[in-house]
Amino acid sequence: MSKILSKAPPAKKIKLWPTLKRLLVYGKSYRKPLSIAVIMLWVAAAAEVLGPILISYFIDNFVSRGTMPLGKVSLLAVTFIVLQVLAACLHYSQALLFNRAAVGVVQRLRTDVMDAALRQPLSAFDTQPVGQLISRVTNDTEVIRDLYVTVVSTVLRSIALIGAMLVAMFLLDWRMALIAICIFPAVLVVMALYQVYSTPIVREVRSYLADINDGFNEVINGMGVVQQFRQQKRFGDRLARASQLHYLARMKTLKLEGFLLRPLLSLFGSLILCGLLVLFGFSEEGSIGVGVLYAFINYLSRLNEPLIALTSQQSILQQAVVAGERIFDLMDRAQQEYGEDEKPLTSGEIDFRDVSFAYRQDK
Repeated sequence: MSKILSKAPPAKKIKLWPTLKRLLVYGKSYRKPLSIAVIMLWVAAAAEVLGPILISYFIDNFVSRGTMPLGKVSLLAVTFIVLQVLAACLHYSQALLFNRAAVGVVQRLRTDVMDAALRQPLSAFDTQPVGQLISRVTNDTEVIRDLYVTVVSTVLRSIALIGAMLVAMFLLDWRMALIAICIFPAVLVVMALYQVYSTPIVREVRSYLADINDGFNEVINGMGVVQQFRQQKRFGDRLARASQLHYLARMKTLKLEGFLLRPLLSLFGSLILCGLLVLFGFSEEGSIGVGVLYAFINYLSRLNEPLIALTSQQSILQQAVVAGERIFDLMDRAQQEYGEDEKPLTSGEIDFRDVSFAYRQDK
């Protein structure tokens, strides 16, 4: 029986774009529903962004002046509610479209992986643990499903929301908008650091998960031998060691996310908010309305969420790319070669010439 790995393979430099491009090609068959989903995202983002503008108009034109015309206030309230309901319905519909495309992609990808596994040379199964093959067909393809359901949809939604908010902020007040966009360079630095440090850890996580699957497959298939020779403790210790290594690798990712994502980005957002308040405090009276300040504070709080989402999706993106590398590595391997002689047999004789046998090349 093969020994469960206790150490991850040395990390190689990740080739993000070639693998990601190859994974996204599988979504070409669902171009129409994905395009409709993207349009829904932009319309929903516009509906969300218009809400604070309506409230800003209500504060500066009604609350600050002490007038409450029932007709105009009712119209603003109904419009605000309709926009929020429209945004919620569009988000629900686009989520269904993305999930439909993701399930179809995984189904096709899983079929291609199984076809590639079935066409492997018999010698490949002498050194390739069965559990690792199962992991590539099941776990790795599920991670790629998350690429379409979570990463692609979140990235597109975040881009649409950020773009709509930037347009709204510059329309409200260009000075405050210039202060607000100062958060983007800091976010880009955080995203770059996260990618550098998370890539080797994600590789460890996927490798240890494959080791756990391989270990369970080995023990279950060889349960008779394990029990006859009373090796339960030894194999149990191996599985526990592989599980512990996977746990430690996952804890590394959680610590990295806990430091580089929400706390750090929230700190940047707080600094930008301080800048907005300083500008509001030192500006001429009446040049910046209270409603405009409210809209910017609202946008800044909402801006943090898509930025945090974009940064946090890097973890899933890294896992999807690593899983894609493992899947494409299996699909690109040499297939079993067969002879071209298709003549029918004329006799039942078999000649053995230069035949040898070995469990391994060196034994």
